[in-house]
Parts: sequence; structure tokens; C-alpha cells
Amino acid sequence: MDVDEVSAGSWTPGMVAEELGISPVTLRTWASRYGVGPSLRPDGRHRRYSDADVRKLQYMRRLIGRGIKPREAAAAVFSGSEDAVREISLAERADELERAAEALDFTVVAALLDETLDTMGAARTWTEILLPILRDLGVRWSRGDVCFESEWALTSEVSYALQRYVARFAYTPSDRRVLIACCPAERHSLPVEVLRASMAEVGIPAVYLGHMVPAETTAGMVAKLEPVLVVLWSMSPTTVDNLLRQRLQRRGFDVAVAGPGWDGLNVRGAPWVNDLAGAMDLAAERMKA
Repeated sequence: MDVDEVSAGSWTPGMVAEELGISPVTLRTWASRYGVGPSLRPDGRHRRYSDADVRKLQYMRRLIGRGIKPREAAAAVFSGSEDAVREISLAERADELERAAEALDFTVVAALLDETLDTMGAARTWTEILLPILRDLGVRWSRGDVCFESEWALTSEVSYALQRYVARFAYTPSDRRVLIACCPAERHSLPVEVLRASMAEVGIPAVYLGHMVPAETTAGMVAKLEPVLVVLWSMSPTTVDNLLRQRLQRRGFDVAVAGPGWDGLNVRGAPWVNDLAGAMDLAAERMKA
């Protein structure tokens, strides 16, 4: 079923106007001029907007914010044509996303992330959009600008967006798979969430356990799933769990350590990868072996 056929949700015009940050008069004008009104009539009298209607109107609103005329934006969004949509630069995408995170506008952040992942894919979204934003937030922190709220808003929505993105790819059950795990004390998991999404894009079966998973649970999952490769991630030396790495290797599992936390450590036969391309190449190699 196409997403536009789903009639879940029932939004009044007032709710939609508030969500979009426009006046109800403007919303009625868009409906009369451009035919972008509500599509539901749940009680036989008052028409309501569906979730799909609202998502399209959110996109239309963003196009207008980028300089597209309302009539052209409506035509592009509601006709499915991309002819009127001006391609925006990476800097514009990043700025738009950072401003939405700064405003704690979670709905806009989520929509922008979905749009960017669809357009650019997981790896480019991470390296060309998200990393520059996170580095900018880090610079602001170092200057004394406390921006924890916007960083939290962005990183949490990135994680949710990656989950939605991965769910769009068909998953074929396979006895040969990669298992991606964070060290038990590791909280910073976005890089390996991007790795999982990148694997989904190319059809590498992967299981991601999440962050802050106890060592016993990780070891048990590995024993049951018997992956062709375990990727054990650590962002910082303080979160490295070398005992877990040794335990998995003693049980005969192929383990790769990933992330800057492992830099310079003696990992005895566990290859170290510290970039997305290297991790993807290693996973593809193990899948073919």
C-alpha cells in the first residue's frame, strides 16, 4: 500500500496551521488556490487532513522557505513532479537542519533527516551533513556556548531517522550476517548506526544490538547468531572492553574492533577499522569468504 493511501491520523485545519507555523487563512488559501486541502471526511461533514497530507504540506512549507513560489512548491509536492524543486547545496541542507535542531523543532528535524537520507543515502548524510553540524556544535561548546539541548535533539532524531530508513529495505533472513555491537559502556552509537544503514543499502544482512548492552547479553547474542563478523565499537579508550573482545575471539568468532577508542591497543588478530569505508569493505569481504 502506498503511504498516501494510509488514512491514519486526523488533523483539523487549526492543528495543521499550528504545525506548519502559518495562519489558518493561509492554509485555506493554499487549499482553494492550489488544491492542497484535506483528503479525509471521517464524520461525513468536516474534512480533515491525513498524516500523508500533513507530511506533504510540511515539505511544501520547506520548499517555500528555500525560495520556491507557493504555486510551484504545491505543484512539485502534490503532483509528484520534481521539476520545480531547486537543488539545494550541502551547506543549505546543514544550515536548515541545524536551525531546526536549535529551535527544538523535532517534527521538522525528522522530516529533514528523512528527506536527506532519501536523497543522499546514509554515508553521505553522515559525512557531508551530520558530521559538520556535530563538529560545529563541538566548537560552540569549546567557546562556552552551552548547546546541549540542540545536540540532544539532533542526535536522538538521527537515530530514529536511521531506524526508519533501515526499515525501508527488504531484509532476507540469512545464516550469514554481521553483528554490530557497542562496548557495554559506550553511549555514542551513531557511527555504527550509520554503518548498519549503509549495510542495509547494499544488502549485507546485519544485526545491530544498540548501545549500553551488557557484555553477557552481547556474548549470548553472538553465540546464538554465529555471525561471520562481529564489529565491536568504542568511541573512547574509557569505554573499550578488551575482555569482551578476548572472550569472543577465544570462542572462535571473527571480531573487528571499530572506532577511535581502540587506537594503539594490542588487539591480537582483530582488525581495527576507523572509517565507514573500511568497515564496509571488511564486512563485504567476510560475507564472501
